[in-house]
Amino acid sequence: MEAFYGILVPFLGTSLGAACVFFMKKSLSDAVQRSLTGFAAGVMVAASVWSLLIPAIEQSSAMGKLSFLPAFLGFWVGILFLLLLDHVVPHLHAKSGQVEGPKSQLQRTTMMVLAVTLHNIPEGMAVGVVYAGYLSGSAQITAAGALALSLGIAIQNFPEGAIISLPLRAEGMGKARAFWGGVLSGIVEPIGAVLTILAASLIVPALPYLLSFAAGAMLYVVVEELIPEMSQGAHSNIGTVFFAVGFSLMMVLDVALG
Repeated sequence: MEAFYGILVPFLGTSLGAACVFFMKKSLSDAVQRSLTGFAAGVMVAASVWSLLIPAIEQSSAMGKLSFLPAFLGFWVGILFLLLLDHVVPHLHAKSGQVEGPKSQLQRTTMMVLAVTLHNIPEGMAVGVVYAGYLSGSAQITAAGALALSLGIAIQNFPEGAIISLPLRAEGMGKARAFWGGVLSGIVEPIGAVLTILAASLIVPALPYLLSFAAGAMLYVVVEELIPEMSQGAHSNIGTVFFAVGFSLMMVLDVALG
């Protein structure tokens, strides 16, 4: 049951964030959006290192000097997987007027939800693979360590939920539909987590590859999407400062609870 509740925590964060559409009249200011995006990027980078890549290397210690190999290979497959999704799924980022991926007749609001959904896939996989490691009895991953990652992702999902539901509202959606759009973008996280747990339980030796795969996918999202978003427009250091806040918070959570 610990794993079940753990994989639902990030989804709860997204849903609570999406509910902001009921209480806030206007969309978020540029400074606030930059702050939240920078914070999310910091959490994801720290989680990729402490919760995913380091455990992947530690679990491969029997390979001696080649212990980096599963992490290296899994990382690159994760990068290429997200690159593929970026090219085959039509999507639109909230602050961009340019549709990415193949040409599509989908509505702008649908493509905005798809953009956040793509972003959430690696986060769900990350939570799932860490809980899979815990359930498999891995000495490198404790229940507290898995919960730390789940909490970290949930904390950064709260602003993400608001960042998607408020622009949907600004595009003309009703409050309820905008809220459900935000919730829907986060539903892939528990689904991805469950599928990853099932895959890992079938092939336990693949755990280091799956951990680093999730790290590669998350870092792709950070570099391709979050860092450009927090740097758009007039120069400001606020995104960088909040990146550091998110990074240090996730690092503390992982080390203190792990």
